[in-house]
Amino acid sequence: MQIWLSFAPVADQSAKYLHATLEDINWLSMVYMVVAIPFSFGSTWMLDTLGLRITLILGSWLNMLGALFRFFGCLGPSNGFSNYAMVMFGQTLCGVAQPLIFFTPTKLAALWFPDNQRATANMLASMSNPLGLLITGILSPKLAKNYNQIPVLLLTYAIPASITCFLATVGIRNSIPPTPPSASAESACLEPFLVGIKLLLKNRAYLLLLLSFGAGIGVISCFSTLLEQILCVKGYDNDFAGLCSALFIAFGILGAALLGLYVDKTKKFTEAVKINLLLTALACIAFSVVCQMPAQKVAVAAVCSLFGFFGFSTYPVAMELSVECSYPVGEATSAGLIFVSGQIQSIIYIILLQGLTKPLAYSPLSTCGKEVLSWRIPVLVMAGLCSFFICIFVIFFNTRYRRLEAEEKNTYGTVQSNGTTACDSSPCGDT
Repeated sequence: MQIWLSFAPVADQSAKYLHATLEDINWLSMVYMVVAIPFSFGSTWMLDTLGLRITLILGSWLNMLGALFRFFGCLGPSNGFSNYAMVMFGQTLCGVAQPLIFFTPTKLAALWFPDNQRATANMLASMSNPLGLLITGILSPKLAKNYNQIPVLLLTYAIPASITCFLATVGIRNSIPPTPPSASAESACLEPFLVGIKLLLKNRAYLLLLLSFGAGIGVISCFSTLLEQILCVKGYDNDFAGLCSALFIAFGILGAALLGLYVDKTKKFTEAVKINLLLTALACIAFSVVCQMPAQKVAVAAVCSLFGFFGFSTYPVAMELSVECSYPVGEATSAGLIFVSGQIQSIIYIILLQGLTKPLAYSPLSTCGKEVLSWRIPVLVMAGLCSFFICIFVIFFNTRYRRLEAEEKNTYGTVQSNGTTACDSSPCGDT
């Protein structure tokens, strides 16, 4: 995740070094979303069929190779397109690796942890990704204060990718534990990949989650990718944008920890997600207002923190909810399709928001460099999209917890909650 948005906090310096436009630099982030769409299906199949070990090792190798291509592509004389093309190739390799790694937390939690620890385990694994973004938000502006320091930035991010690849290759020995931690892990009542896809497409609750939470991922991606460009127009420098990004992620990790512990104890997946998303919509609306105000660092930082606390923290619990409403479809498949939905919507929203910007002939506060754009309309549209899809989810989403029901039946011989179990005749979910 460090590699995904390594250019976003220093977009203007990156554009100058690579002889590219800001739109070209945004595509270095969006390429992750583009390649994730086709490769996510292969990644979910690998996780549910070949297991965690092979998937994680392959993902770590692709991530390392991509990071090295980015670095070595910038070592030669700066000649414009060829340097940008090599960096884009490296980003593409890392983008292919992303779903191989990104889909593992839900699978890991299901296979290695009991039911009263799954949400917390998913949270810990999932939040390692935004932790990388937090480091990026702080580190990139420090490493690339000038455009000629971009190679140093790329080398800095290539080193941990290489170390992680080595550790994954020699350290991951098994895909499953010797003793299953839960009834669902022991019974392995999971549908084959293609059958699971068909069942998901018939599951009304899952489709609603797919659309609504995918939109949430899209809005978060817009925020993370465009934050520096939005703030620089009003006089906020790259260091402050990096701080806001770091606060967004740090408070997201804190919120995820609290929410994961709460859900593991209460099993109130739906209620927790709905409340958090409503507060996320309010935070997004607040950001769309305060980001247009100059000299309001405290307010901007506070709103970014709240946006992360309520928005980012929802991700691991929503992934667990996707498994609960779609069981016995494979965990990687149900979580993976939501990720694909998020990537598709991220691309659409970023292109839409960029298209709604207007060049500013005069902006005395700008720290953006030569290309200064007005983001007033785009951020209002972003807040509108966020609020619309969250309202749809809160009003219409309802589901049984099918995995928990199946585990209760395996343990007690009956389902103590209302409804049939997932392993009964039609396990496809709400239709």
